[in-house]
Amino acid sequence: MKKFLQKSTAVLVAGAATLGAMSIATTAHAENERFVFISHAPDSDSWWNVIKNAVKHASDDMKVTVEYRNPPTGDLADMARIVEQAVATNPNGIILSIADFDTLEGPLEKARLRGIPFITMNSGTEMQSKALGALMHIGQPEFAAGLGAGERAKKEGVKSFLCVNHYITNPASVERCMGFAKGLGIELGSQMIDAGADPTDVETKVSAYLRRNPNTDAILALGPTSAHPTLRALSKNRNLNDIYFGTFDLSSEISAAIKEGTIDFAIDQQPYLQGYLPVSFLTLYSRYGLIPSNNVNSGPGFITKDNIELVEQYAGEFR
Repeated sequence: MKKFLQKSTAVLVAGAATLGAMSIATTAHAENERFVFISHAPDSDSWWNVIKNAVKHASDDMKVTVEYRNPPTGDLADMARIVEQAVATNPNGIILSIADFDTLEGPLEKARLRGIPFITMNSGTEMQSKALGALMHIGQPEFAAGLGAGERAKKEGVKSFLCVNHYITNPASVERCMGFAKGLGIELGSQMIDAGADPTDVETKVSAYLRRNPNTDAILALGPTSAHPTLRALSKNRNLNDIYFGTFDLSSEISAAIKEGTIDFAIDQQPYLQGYLPVSFLTLYSRYGLIPSNNVNSGPGFITKDNIELVEQYAGEFR
């Protein structure tokens, strides 16, 4: 991968020299840039380990320093303070997830006024990213991902479902549930629950919902944080094969459940790309004024029994 990036960088630099006046920005070549990578994820969310891994690889390959920061409990006000603190240190660039547009708009305006370039990733939409003044957005269109999942479920005869939302304060999580309902052609209504992030609470709330709604056809979990305890709830309360089960994201436990037929699909947004590409792009922008003209959709991709063998060996590291 490193050799590929070095070759790609050489090509891009040559292209920039040829285009001359067509360059997007004129910045002096620099090295040892310092970027701040800010996520909304609490410390307990292991899914972000893949992104952290990608950030480390990218920083090594590009020979830059990247400081990863996040609110320990996932508190969005805390995240906004972290952005403000990062802006005050005047880094060469900032990378962050749009956990909540309104909360981050003010701090990012300060970054824009200081001339600090930033790229958004993971949560948020391309429209929000543009409105905030970001160079680009790298992530998965969440409503579209949920819509695709709902359309798959509809073909299997699903007419009702439970969306287990472990991070309901993040608008992107709600978009996933809304998209799933749209794909089924039904209203979301009360079929989404605020499960919280505590595994015991998630298991308890899922079990309680299924007792109240025994005819539920399907479950959509929004990641390992909600999928793992939901699996335990199903194993204790009903036959796992009786319900259509889809989830976002991967883990070794989710991969095993797909192979066993307990989980029908997992939506892969390729988090490695969400960590690696922003660091690479900001480095190229800082050194040569180069930035892609389009946003990057890193997902969705659907992982099922048919292709799980290709990706499970990389779960938790690259996938």
